Amino acid sequence: MKHVAIIGGGPAGLLAAQRLAEAGWQVAVYEAQATVGRKFLVAGHGGFNLTNSEEAEGFAARYGASQPAFRELLAHFSAADLRHWAADLGIATFVGSSGRVFPQEQHKPADLLRAWVARLRELGVVLHLRHRWLGFAGETGLQLRNEATNETFTLSPDATVLALGGASWQKTGSDGQWVPALQAAGVQCVPFAPANCGAEVAWSEFFRAKVGRTPLKNIALRCGSHLERGEVMLTDYGVEGTPVYALTPALREALTLGSPAPLLLDLKPDLSDAQLLQKLQKPRAGRSLPDFLRQTLRLSHPIPTLLRETAPPEATATPEALAQLLRAVPLPVHALRPLDEAISTAGGVAWSEVDEHLMLRRRPGTYVAGEMLDWEAPTGGYLLQGCFSTGAWVARSIAQRIG
Repeated sequence: MKHVAIIGGGPAGLLAAQRLAEAGWQVAVYEAQATVGRKFLVAGHGGFNLTNSEEAEGFAARYGASQPAFRELLAHFSAADLRHWAADLGIATFVGSSGRVFPQEQHKPADLLRAWVARLRELGVVLHLRHRWLGFAGETGLQLRNEATNETFTLSPDATVLALGGASWQKTGSDGQWVPALQAAGVQCVPFAPANCGAEVAWSEFFRAKVGRTPLKNIALRCGSHLERGEVMLTDYGVEGTPVYALTPALREALTLGSPAPLLLDLKPDLSDAQLLQKLQKPRAGRSLPDFLRQTLRLSHPIPTLLRETAPPEATATPEALAQLLRAVPLPVHALRPLDEAISTAGGVAWSEVDEHLMLRRRPGTYVAGEMLDWEAPTGGYLLQGCFSTGAWVARSIAQRIG
């Protein structure tokens, strides 16, 4: 019986383990933490969003520069496949109003993980917890350390899957400490950068005290040619929320050209320019700007304070100027939030370092899956789907090429 070592107990590694065990392989998973799936559980706290119902071409486009690779990966293990997989574990799913796919309300992240681990054990998968991968040993071996006993040992499996995660939420084990070991083997790794994170704006002390954490609903954000709609949260450090997360790649690119990066906030995206101007041309009749905005456009706190913070008085002096401002309130982003606060990371093993099977070109028999690879995607189910799809792909590659 062929033996495969899975390094990392996240979604990518565990799905590869399941698929290979079902194909008759002897599978051992080595996880540095005391439990598997820690980041998977943490991700579920904010809404257990497994995947998305978006059509295939649009789905693949969510992976940006990695779209060509993911088009094939998603064709092999799609959102529908992920839902069937969950159902097979007893976890029914549904499509929410936003197109996101969630487990039925009675199912929690821990329920799915427990059912999954039970299935893995039924298949004979051995989970070695608190076992840290230290690097390669010779041409085919792996060096690991049992953290409980501090014993170091080597393995020489028939195949290896590296699924060690990215570099955010380090407390879950996703710490990027594997990079030096791969670089020592000649594998190029793209430096990590925060993805799906908040953006920092240098608010005044007055603004922080006056506004605090306040949501802005039904808005649009633009960075360059990229536009996202939804809800954002004004915070003491800047702004966060799904539209901000989706614009992280554009903001990151803009920041390389200089700070601040231009992030423009449209407070009335459902109105045309003509409709907006028509409403603003109504006589103010002595009303203050806050009263006028509230009565004319239903824009109340913190909008007047935000306009005062981001624009000079003349920007609200005429209907034309005010319309232009409300369409593009400037939020000067000077940085993204720290790497460890990010929901996910860009960077990792360069695509040029793996072949079409996701096998390392410099290390035959060693495959890479999940966030270790240099890809990013927005929240909304695309991150987990990407991890599952890469895990399924490497399992098939190993079964076909070695099994």
